[in-house]
Amino acid sequence: MEPGKRESWRTTMLLAYQSLGVVYGDLSISPLYVYKSTFADDITHSDTNEEILGVLSFVFWTLTLIPLLKYVSIVLRADDNGEGGTFALYSLICRHANVSLLPNRQVADEELSTYRLEHPPETAAGHRSRLKDWLEMHTSLKTALLVMVMIGTCMIIGDGVLTPAISVFSAVSGLELSLSKSQHEYAVIPITCAILLFLFALQHYGTHRVGFLFAPIILAWLICMSTLGLYNIFRWNPQVYQALNPVFMLKFLKKTKKSGWMSLGGILLCMTGSEAMFADLGHFSYSSIQLAFTSLVYPALILGYMGQAAFLTQHHDFDSSYQIGFYVSVPEIVRWPVLVLAILASVVGSQAIISGTFSIINQSQSLSCFPRVKVVHTSEKIHGQIYIPEINWMLMILCIAVTVGFRDTKHMGNASGLAVITVMLVTTCLMSLVMVLCWHRPPALALAFLVFFGSIEAFYFSASLIKFLDGAWVPLLLALILLTVMFVWHHTTIKKYEYDLNNKVTMEWLLALSDKLGMVRVPGIGLVYTDLTTGVPANFSRFVTNLPAFHRVLVFVCVKSVQVPRVLPAERYLVGRVGPPGHRSYRCIVRYGYRDVHQDVDSFETELVESLATFIRLDALFRSSDDAGDGAAGSDVDYDPLRERRSSSENALTVVGSNPLRRRISYEYDDSHDGASSVEIRVESPGTTTGGGTIELVTAPPRAVKKRVRFLVEETSPDVEDKRVLEELHELCEARESGTAFIMGHSHVKAKPGSSLIRRLAIGYGYNFLRRNCRGPDVVLRVPPASLLEVGMVYVL
Repeated sequence: MEPGKRESWRTTMLLAYQSLGVVYGDLSISPLYVYKSTFADDITHSDTNEEILGVLSFVFWTLTLIPLLKYVSIVLRADDNGEGGTFALYSLICRHANVSLLPNRQVADEELSTYRLEHPPETAAGHRSRLKDWLEMHTSLKTALLVMVMIGTCMIIGDGVLTPAISVFSAVSGLELSLSKSQHEYAVIPITCAILLFLFALQHYGTHRVGFLFAPIILAWLICMSTLGLYNIFRWNPQVYQALNPVFMLKFLKKTKKSGWMSLGGILLCMTGSEAMFADLGHFSYSSIQLAFTSLVYPALILGYMGQAAFLTQHHDFDSSYQIGFYVSVPEIVRWPVLVLAILASVVGSQAIISGTFSIINQSQSLSCFPRVKVVHTSEKIHGQIYIPEINWMLMILCIAVTVGFRDTKHMGNASGLAVITVMLVTTCLMSLVMVLCWHRPPALALAFLVFFGSIEAFYFSASLIKFLDGAWVPLLLALILLTVMFVWHHTTIKKYEYDLNNKVTMEWLLALSDKLGMVRVPGIGLVYTDLTTGVPANFSRFVTNLPAFHRVLVFVCVKSVQVPRVLPAERYLVGRVGPPGHRSYRCIVRYGYRDVHQDVDSFETELVESLATFIRLDALFRSSDDAGDGAAGSDVDYDPLRERRSSSENALTVVGSNPLRRRISYEYDDSHDGASSVEIRVESPGTTTGGGTIELVTAPPRAVKKRVRFLVEETSPDVEDKRVLEELHELCEARESGTAFIMGHSHVKAKPGSSLIRRLAIGYGYNFLRRNCRGPDVVLRVPPASLLEVGMVYVL
């Protein structure tokens, strides 16, 4: 046990060190601009020092109450299978209460390993939360909850625009002490824009090549800031620690009154980056993030702010308020090295928020809350490192526009502060719901949490909102645009699903139509993509009505997102039959979490064929066990606990992967053949070599990929049923040899006649504009264009 503990401690220490460059970059560089933004306009630095000491007291208690107490002590515990962030909280709430607006939910989703629920204590087992009932009964409350999550997401994206601008600008503005005012104006903006352009241009390469430098840079910056703070404290005012007394806050507000309240919009910037501790929880661990903050980041920040305040208490003769900043307290002999280190630290902090913006947009897209965009995974080894080209260039343009348009820390700080505090307010509201619905704590405790932290954040929020004309309009405008886009996309997606659900047809109808039209089955596998988990989609029925032919093996594929961060590969596929076995039609539901990586088309095709082969054999075993009776089934067959047994065979789905028989299937790729590749299906009886059969076929995949795939499926006895299984596997292999076609719907949406003007604008123009100018589902699902077949479909919603 002791060595294990030492190993665990070393792992925690290593993760804590690595978290410095990913989690704390943004928070660590906030001393560059907090005092500068606070003293920009509203208050002045007087000889009495009441203002600077009051600001220091506010900074200390803000850092103590929000990042340390709220996030490190409470919020970080609300992880979703180790993941954090706004969508993690929303996912937790949706799993414990029926408040999700996502379509195609299934009972089988609740059996996922990651679908973990916090069960109430035994003493409260019979008590049902009134809050839960209230939320589940009112659709308007569900919508309001989703809108609140969207607002938090929009503000995080807005922070991805504003934080790089203010961070890099504040770091480069250290040149103001070495250049004349005219030189400063002509140098700082171009240098800032050049650094931002360089930063965004390198995003598509990923950070895995230079990521190892991030933690040392932030560590060096924190040590530098702490050293400078200690130097200034002992050099200028060792008594500055007295300002940590909250009485100084009251004196500050009493003297400055409304101006002091308005200056809180600059003070709250000391919390910038606190949300990253929770959002990046999945990359590290609770203990490592807690250790890094409490032992290094928090003390370094306090010393840095105290050192600046100590220097300012002894210096009052500044030409203008813009000189009350970080660099004025840096000794001239080390000013240039500190300037270079600050610029590097600001780049690291900006990189962290840009990566976080990519991640939150990818999560929004997975939950149908954002238009489809192309997600590029920049590292094959490190999960979660992604790059979104169109979002990257939009962020770059907006970031440079903010820098050139505002040209000072005051307006950038006002804009960034409003975005930061709004996200924190959303987190506070969601956490209060998690306490009641997920942790089953008394409602009074959740209310106390909401009132205590919510009132503090609302106080700061009001001070930021009053700066609307001085820069705070930027995040509000961005949030309004993004919220409109997200809500229109999500609402129309839900309505399209409802339309498909109401217009689906049964397999019996399709079989009867096949007899009437003389349907032709062509060689190959046809993958029909649909959002439905039951029935035949209307676009496919329209397709076969006009062109009475489809593939020999037909698979209705539903790629859906589940309210969990990740789905284990062994539980990803739900497979079942559509129609009688002789029809060779199947349904495959592919489940992904909101942080999962979608597979490339080659691996997806291969796994799909493998899953179908496994299902065919399992289905035969289930049928034979049903015929033999419950007793024989219990002794001979290992039932899959996740199999849904319903009266209709179309609705009977098996989780392919969790059953032990899944492990008996193997792949062998042989690229040594110059001609076509071979596919071998071998059926063997356990413990004997006489009951099985072998089929070996030569195949030529459509993209000239040479493969050798072997399916090993156990057999119980060589009877008639097994011959049928062998024949079905044979046909599956022949269909794979002929190639795969991807059949997808190409939709056009129209509002119903008589709809309101807003609805016609949102659906008829807004959604169609987004659909035409964003990525299609074939790009998101990585479907090869040569194998794509689109079916036009008009939705009247």
